[in-house]
Amino acid sequence: MAAQNQPATAAASSERSAVSSLLRELAEVLVLAVILYIGISFAVQAVHVEGLSMFATLDNNDYLIANKIDYRLHAPQRGDIIILRPPASNSTDFIKRVIALPGEKLFIRDGVVYINGHRLDEPYLPEAWTQDANPPPWSLDNGAVIPANEYFVMGDNRNRSQDSRFFGTISRDRIDGKAWFRIWPLDHFGNIYAEMPALESGSISVGVLPTKPALAGT
Repeated sequence: MAAQNQPATAAASSERSAVSSLLRELAEVLVLAVILYIGISFAVQAVHVEGLSMFATLDNNDYLIANKIDYRLHAPQRGDIIILRPPASNSTDFIKRVIALPGEKLFIRDGVVYINGHRLDEPYLPEAWTQDANPPPWSLDNGAVIPANEYFVMGDNRNRSQDSRFFGTISRDRIDGKAWFRIWPLDHFGNIYAEMPALESGSISVGVLPTKPALAGT
């Protein structure tokens, strides 16, 4: 009788072993999925663009992928499109472009940006910049120097953007990531850095107070 029970016992043991192996594999897959999710969440972020402050580079309801670890490796660069938290809010994300870097002298006059005396060419601006085109203190005298570890940011759509002209420079610890590429709409999928700012070469002449000519007879 005991001999007859041996095949049944072996079959039951084999079935338990198969179930145990399947559960172990499922647990391993689940752990791997959690690790991948945490890793991806740490490294990248999906960003929904709301509003027109970055038009025409970005449009309302665009979706982007932002790199969250880039600035752990190096500092933001001019032209980077960044995700930031404005000084007065930790619950609101803004998307703007880096214009001036720490230690640079920024001068803005009549909708034209000068960095250390050199004009900044900005081919991505969608229209003539007329609103708040002489923002103090950047437009006063010969401009102002960007503090250490701070960045001056603006939206590409200057006439419709709340940016450093209003809330001041942004400290590096309030920059959460760099916009990487667009994933939606599909007909605009991909590169968002086709046009970039560039400093014009030449002698430095802007942002320095001119010397007043002497009056005759004095």
